[in-house]
Order: sequence, then C-alpha cells, then structure tokens
Amino acid sequence: MSADKKRRQALTLASLSGGAVAVAGVAGAFGMSLAPSRRTKGEGAPVEVSLAQVEPSKLRIVSWRRKPVWILKRTQEQIDSLQETADLADPDSESSEQPDYCRNATRSIKPEMFVAIGICTHLGCSPAAAFPQGFLCACHGSYFDMAGRVFAGSPAPTNLPIPEHYFTEHGTLVIGVAAEEASV
Repeated sequence: MSADKKRRQALTLASLSGGAVAVAGVAGAFGMSLAPSRRTKGEGAPVEVSLAQVEPSKLRIVSWRRKPVWILKRTQEQIDSLQETADLADPDSESSEQPDYCRNATRSIKPEMFVAIGICTHLGCSPAAAFPQGFLCACHGSYFDMAGRVFAGSPAPTNLPIPEHYFTEHGTLVIGVAAEEASV
C-alpha cells in the first residue's frame, strides 16, 4: 500500500471521527434544549398552602401553573345549598374536569373545603364571589354554585375545573398532585 493511500485512509478516518463527535454534540445539545427549564419545572410543581389562615366564606386565591386556584372554607349553609341541583347544567359533574375523588355533590375531598381553578370555562375570565350561594363571571354572565357547578343557561359549557390535591395531617393543602402520587 502506498504512502498516499495510507495517508488518505488516515485522514478519512480522522474526518469521519471528527464528524461523528460533532453530530453527537449537536444532537446532545438539541436534546437538552427540549428538556423543560428549572423555571418551567418550578411552575408545574405542587403548591403547599397552610389552611390555618383560611376563614369561612373568605375566598383565598393562590397561583399554580400560572392559574388562580380558589380555596374556600364553606359554611354549613353553603354546604347545604349544594343539594339544590334543579337549575344546574351538570349537577353530577359528568362532563367536568375533576379527579375521581372529587366526583361528588360537594366536588371536594372535605365538604367544607372547596378547591378549584378560578377560570371561567367560557372564555377564561376569572369569576368572583357575587352572591351568597355562588360565583358570577362578570365577562359574560356565567353563574356557578359553591361547588363550581355551572347553572343552566349560562354561557360557560362546563363546571369549573378541580385540580388534583390533598390535605396533610398537619393542616396543609397540597395542590397539583394526588395523595397517592405524593407518597411514591
């Protein structure tokens, strides 16, 4: 084998090796760019809220995934009003977004504690407590009861979404994860 042929083979092998390293580096950098940033991971992380300062009938709003999450400690009168379902569009929450453990008349784990994403399902406005038994979205007039169930005839198509959540034994509400997932 001539010296030129050996040199050509060595240069070809070196070029191929350098190209493979470059491709691997670009592919690795591209793959890492697809991973969520630390900030993004933090915004999706569960939120812990102390319930010690939550007063009856006072709406507390916290942020989770850049959305307002309502926490409301309902009075017995408000809980009792949830039995009146004749005027509701989806009283059994069959077409609503909520965890299975909140698929009940109060749409909650504990009847006295209401946790919901405070964004109207019509066009995304944030309703406000407007009358003793519910919430009004001032943007287009959707009404929701104290369990976030929409009244029939409202523009909103579905009930307010209920995020995954659980209560700790120390009086803390954890929003964004179910109790079973938190213990894994």
